[in-house]
Amino acid sequence: MDPLLLQLSSTVPRADSVEQLTRPLLEILSTVAGMESTYLTTIDLDNGTQHVKFARNAGDMQIPEGLDVPWDDTLCRRSLDEGRTYTPDVSECWGDSSAARALGIRTYVSAPVRASDGLLLGTLCAASASRQPLAPASEALLQLFSKLMGTWLERERLVAQLSEANERLATYALVDTLTGLPNRRAICDALERALAQAERDGTSVLVGLVDMDRFKGINDTYGHQVGDLFLRECAQRLQASLRGMDMIGRLGGDEFGVIAPGPAVDCARAVQLLEDRLATATVGEFHLRNAQFTYGGASVGVVAVMPSQVSPEEAFRLADAQMYRVKRERRELAILD
Repeated sequence: MDPLLLQLSSTVPRADSVEQLTRPLLEILSTVAGMESTYLTTIDLDNGTQHVKFARNAGDMQIPEGLDVPWDDTLCRRSLDEGRTYTPDVSECWGDSSAARALGIRTYVSAPVRASDGLLLGTLCAASASRQPLAPASEALLQLFSKLMGTWLERERLVAQLSEANERLATYALVDTLTGLPNRRAICDALERALAQAERDGTSVLVGLVDMDRFKGINDTYGHQVGDLFLRECAQRLQASLRGMDMIGRLGGDEFGVIAPGPAVDCARAVQLLEDRLATATVGEFHLRNAQFTYGGASVGVVAVMPSQVSPEEAFRLADAQMYRVKRERRELAILD
């Protein structure tokens, strides 16, 4: 079997990544074409940049990996626009190219790397600082390799897009779309982690529930759009009242949950401080579209739980019971007033 075919037959099937495919192919291309440097670039047409992804340098001329250059000034762009694969003397053809002068390129060979739909993904190039003839097999090899790399780059791009989409879906699954806060699932997961950490540290966890009193009246009086704006504003005020290590999420409707690291001792003081911060956070004036009103604040219940004694569900039930005790007290005070 021809040594070139033998090398190709062993390289392509074993490749598990673009890099594992590209580096051996660049070496083969360099040998066949007799060029000092061979390299694969990727092109970001939206940002107008070309990036040297992988390079093989066998002489004094060095094409650095990771190099980013403006796409409009590249030899690749010029050769693509003119349909020119091989340029024996770059200085005669494109004497104004600053990129060619900076890299010392005289002989240049390039082929576009495209996706299956024709989208330009990059280029496969070979270059030398001296004038070099184009070997008979070089152009055919360049076209073959550019198609192989196009398939792999397209696969890599699709995998990246799928990964990004999955990350967005995972984020959406844990975020309340109205307020941008973590949702019930996220806050419950965070409480479970906080209890596990507290058990290792020998400390407690502060768990709070915040219920926006008279929210139905705001909805009925001003409409649901103002009601949504009210919840967003309350979410921002509550979050601003917390420390960096604390976490707040929307449990649903007009109810928010809070998790904070607690001390090993003197839990009552820590509970009262957090309860006071949350209780006063939403008190005050609200200016929402054409609605202006004074809000007396939410009912807040905070408890300190020891991780060895309660589950996440029980911790929220305890905070819920405390919140309703506070709500009853607020109602009684309102009646007395």
